[in-house]
Amino acid sequence: MTWKQMFTSSIGKKLVMSFTGIFLILFLIVHVSLNACIWANDGGEMFNKGAHFMGANIVPRILEIGLFLGLILHIVQGYMLTVQNRKARSIGYAVSYGNGGSKWYSRSMALLGTLVLLFLILHLSNFWLPNRSSQGLSLGGEIDLYAKMQETFSGRDAVTVLTILVYVLGCAALGYHLAHGFQSAFKTLGVHNKRYHIMLKSLGYGFSIIVPLAFAMMPLSFHFGWL
Repeated sequence: MTWKQMFTSSIGKKLVMSFTGIFLILFLIVHVSLNACIWANDGGEMFNKGAHFMGANIVPRILEIGLFLGLILHIVQGYMLTVQNRKARSIGYAVSYGNGGSKWYSRSMALLGTLVLLFLILHLSNFWLPNRSSQGLSLGGEIDLYAKMQETFSGRDAVTVLTILVYVLGCAALGYHLAHGFQSAFKTLGVHNKRYHIMLKSLGYGFSIIVPLAFAMMPLSFHFGWL
């Protein structure tokens, strides 16, 4: 398969979606592990040390560029596949099988992906952009992210409540997106025999519940004073 076919053919798009999806899954593992340090009950010391390491070292910063490129490619290819599939089924089926044919979230990946993207934009504007702005072009000099999380989620005003609601809904959309995307990524790469399918399906459902739930619990923990 040529490089052109990787980005133009249906199979190529699915392969790109799979590779970028697995890369983003690995990022989620790192991100949720780092953010879980807020529950160390040490006033954010461990969390801020981890955040400082990620922001003050050249390797994570380079990987950050790759992350954004992978994310953009994942989004673009996802929408292109959705448009392509809808054109191929422009007439539609005579009978709708509903969940008997496939789960609703596997048929709604573009919608769920859009909700996750909107949540991500809010998240980046709340934390990543202020942090990188404080750093400028240098490494280090980041803001106190733990204090920033407290400021963002601890209030009782309508804006804070709405922000938390968007975060929770975004995490729910991420969960459903992962419920299909996790096992679909490996299946596209050829891991689809019965033995591995059952294992990946179980692992995928577990991942799609635990990781988004952990992310959703973070703003709730600040808001309800559980920290």
